[in-house]
Parts: sequence; structure tokens; C-alpha cells
Amino acid sequence: MNDQQLLRYSRQIMLPAFDVEGQQRLLSATVIIVGLGGLGSPVSMYLAAAGVGHLILVDDDDVDLSNLQRQIVHAEHSVGVSKVQSAATTIKALNQDTRVTAVKQRLDEAALTQLLATGVDLVIDACDNFNTRFMVNQACVTAGVPLVSGAAIRLEGQVAVFDSRRSESPCYQCLYRAGDDEQMSCARNGVLAPVVGIIGSMQALEAIKVLTGLGQDLCGRLLLFDAFSSVWRELRLPRDPACPVCGERHRPSELDAPDTQAL
Repeated sequence: MNDQQLLRYSRQIMLPAFDVEGQQRLLSATVIIVGLGGLGSPVSMYLAAAGVGHLILVDDDDVDLSNLQRQIVHAEHSVGVSKVQSAATTIKALNQDTRVTAVKQRLDEAALTQLLATGVDLVIDACDNFNTRFMVNQACVTAGVPLVSGAAIRLEGQVAVFDSRRSESPCYQCLYRAGDDEQMSCARNGVLAPVVGIIGSMQALEAIKVLTGLGQDLCGRLLLFDAFSSVWRELRLPRDPACPVCGERHRPSELDAPDTQAL
């Protein structure tokens, strides 16, 4: 780490539980962000500002005027531009040292598996449909890569961490076995802009904790946010032995354990 980086990240480095070692882990990390909408916007900006070394941005959509109410990584001049390119421009303006790889496509499991094989440390699920969430979850469980999942709609949000390196960790399909994308879309139901900002910021926080080992992350817990009443609830989320993805019949015999939607 050079002198400029030590100054830039000094407010994080001075945290006793973080220190230089935590910052170095961020600088060395590679993170995939699936979805550059309302959730992916604050996630990508906070991770870049915090010093994550390599962000792989994945989205197949272009910026629309209706996105600008909540998708703060994009600007008016980005309307019509691909979301990954728009986000990459904003990120590079925040932190020139963050390497950005823009992938303009809707991922299938084969493409995501190929990306994960390049040495990815963590995946952020910031997409808006169940099919992609289930696919991302399956690929992360298979590859043993931690997943930070978030979702927001109307005045409600949720965030969780799934880490298949830990024998006790559930996966996304321990929580949901099926979902209705058509019924649970922001276009159909609406969403208040700060709600996605709150959930996306929580995803960025949990990502940093997983990457650096800071504190206790949300693995095995689900946080639910009710913006109407400004109330958080926490639910314990155990691993389901009958889960079709991570259940006993589907898990590898050995896992490397650390020491330690839309809704």
C-alpha cells in the first residue's frame, strides 16, 4: 500500500478491528455485482470508495429515465447507455485505482461459473428476479463463494449472507423454494428510493465484513426492514437439510470452512 492509499483509506485503517490488514484484503479482493439497479448502485459505489480492488459488474439492461429516481450510480446523461458502462464511469470517477470489468449480459449458470473460476472472492446479488437469484445461489454454493443477497420493494427490504464454506450456513433456497417475478417487481408495485439505498448500503457493509473478517456478519440470519415504521426485525435462518441446493444429499463431502430477492 502506497502513501496515497494510506491517506485515502485512513479513516477505515484507524479502526482497531480493521487496520492495515483489513484494507489490504479489500485492495486484493474481486467482487461480482449482479445487477446495477437500485441495490447495485450503492453497493458498487461504496465498495469502490472503500477500496475493493476489482469489481465485475453484470447487467444486460440500459439506463431508462424511470431508473433515475433510485439508481444513483446513473445520471441523466446516461439514459440509453448500458447500465454496466454507466456504473463503470461513475466508479472510475470515485476511485481510479478500482479495476472495473463490465459484463453486459444476462448471466446463465455456465457464464457465472466461468467468472467464479477466475478467482472471485464474493458475489453480491442485487438483481430483481427469482430465476437469476436461484441461479446465482446455485453457482455460489457449487463454487464455495460467499453470497450477499438483498431485495427491496415498496417500503420493505431484506438482506442476508450465505457462505457455503461454513458447514452451518444456509443458502438462498433454504429461504425461498419458488418465487413469482411478475407479481414482485418494482414496475408493478413501486419502491421508495431510500429503501433500496438502505438495503444496498447494508449489502456493501456485509460484503466488507465477509472480505475482511470484521465483526459478525449476517450468515445464518435474515434482516427484514419495514420502512413505513422504520423497524428492523431479525430472523434466524438455519440450513435446511432437505434443501435441493445445499441439503445433505447435495453438499460436497468436504468444505473449506473458515476459522471462525426481489422480496
